[in-house]
Amino acid sequence: MKKIVLLFSLLVSSMAIVQAQNDTSKSGFGIRGGASLFNWSGSDISSNDYTNRVGFHAGIYGNSFLGDRFSIEPGLYYSVKGTQNDDMVNSRAVLNYLDLPVLFRFYATEGVNFFVGPQASLLLNSTFEADALGNTYGWETESINDLDAGLVIGLGYNLPVGLNLQASYDLGLTPVFKDSDADVYNRGFKLSAGISF
Repeated sequence: MKKIVLLFSLLVSSMAIVQAQNDTSKSGFGIRGGASLFNWSGSDISSNDYTNRVGFHAGIYGNSFLGDRFSIEPGLYYSVKGTQNDDMVNSRAVLNYLDLPVLFRFYATEGVNFFVGPQASLLLNSTFEADALGNTYGWETESINDLDAGLVIGLGYNLPVGLNLQASYDLGLTPVFKDSDADVYNRGFKLSAGISF
C-alpha cells in the first residue's frame, strides 16, 4: 500500500511541476482505458506454446504541453498482463500491475501524435491458473519480480470534444521471474480510448 501511495504522490507531483511550466490552455487531465494483448517474450520460451492473453487497463493521466507540438504525459493505470499456454489444461499466468508511464508526445498535426517514454510497473499480485475437470484452479506465486521497468511507444489521435484514441506497445525490459536466469519479459499491445477534461 505504501508503494501505491508513493507512486500516486509522484504522479501528482510530476503533473503539478510540469503544469507550472506549460501552455495551460491545451493542458489537462483525463481518464483512459481499453483492451490489452500481452505475452511473454524472450529467448527462453521457444520450447513453450505461449500465446497472447487478453486483459485490460484503465487509469488516469495528465497531459501538459511544453509548446505547440510537444507534451509530457504522466499516468497511473491498473493493468492486467501475463500469458496463455495452449496445453491440455489451458494454463495461464495472470499478472496485475500498477503502471506508471511518463510519455513524451509529438503532435504531427492537431490530431495525430506519436509518443514514447519509460514506464515503471509495480506488481500488485500474480497467480497461475489452469482448467481441469470443468473447474478453474489458481495458486498465487511469489516468483514474479515486484518491479517491471520498460518502454512504451505508440500512436495517438485526438478527436473533438476531448476524446482520444491510441495504440501502443509495452516493451518490458526487466525479467518476469526474480532469482532466475530465465530470459522472459512482459510484452504486449494496448488499444485505448480516453477523454480529457
